[in-house]
Amino acid sequence: MRMTRRRFLTLSAAAVLPGTARAASQSWRGIAFGGEVSITITGRADRIAADLKALALRMRQIEARFTLFDPGSDLRRLNRLGRAPLGADLDAVLEVARAVHDATDGMFDPTVQSLWLDLAEGRTPDPGRIGLGQLRREGGDLVLGPGQQLTLNGIAQGFAADQLRDMLRARGYARALVDMGEQAALGGHFRLGIEDPAAGPVGRVSIRNAAVATSSPGAMRIGGRDHILHPRGGAAVWSTVTVVAGQAALADAASTAFCLMDVPTMRVARDRLGLHRVLYVDRDGDVRSL
Repeated sequence: MRMTRRRFLTLSAAAVLPGTARAASQSWRGIAFGGEVSITITGRADRIAADLKALALRMRQIEARFTLFDPGSDLRRLNRLGRAPLGADLDAVLEVARAVHDATDGMFDPTVQSLWLDLAEGRTPDPGRIGLGQLRREGGDLVLGPGQQLTLNGIAQGFAADQLRDMLRARGYARALVDMGEQAALGGHFRLGIEDPAAGPVGRVSIRNAAVATSSPGAMRIGGRDHILHPRGGAAVWSTVTVVAGQAALADAASTAFCLMDVPTMRVARDRLGLHRVLYVDRDGDVRSL
């Protein structure tokens, strides 16, 4: 499988619940947000197929709102027009985005999409278009600042994983793993391997009722730079960062920002955001943790 920006290798997945005759484990796999995704759940065999279908529909709904790969998505429409209705999903995503933005001194900033486009098209970047604080509400609409564009690639997949896990919990499941590139676990323990694009496998984490996200700036290049862009023009500090948290959206956004931060500022942000664990890989492939 091709290594992508936040792709984990799943080392163990859900198994049949011991002693439960009608329990079974089943997985759904597909493509969303430009990458491979999977949902593995354990429960009553007569319910799993219908529930997996409902989960897939909800995932497609979120993708249709937030993907940049579809010209007809709500996010692409917002970027074209500069304003769009602020629905419940977008409001929830932006709430997490602002929390991580504030805790990381602006290192997580979805308005870097305009910078990304400038680099991709060989233009001189305009730093005046970067800044989450330029977004505003007008009535029921979200309005972007002049020339701004948003990318939610550092948070939307995590948000989708959280939503699907919440659906599974509401349906009475006790064990599941949602893998959107970020993993959200219901029950556990699930053992997951951490992979760095240069060093290869570098470690493992075990999670139960938690979520994991990893970011690797060098997994893709844009305009001669790592694809995780510093909002103020700096460079990535770490080769890979993995975050364990209660929510996948939070882990997703934090792992993105932490690639650009030194250890003292990561530690402060970790505490402010209530993260469970942070692992970071330097350019030599050495792994440390907070």
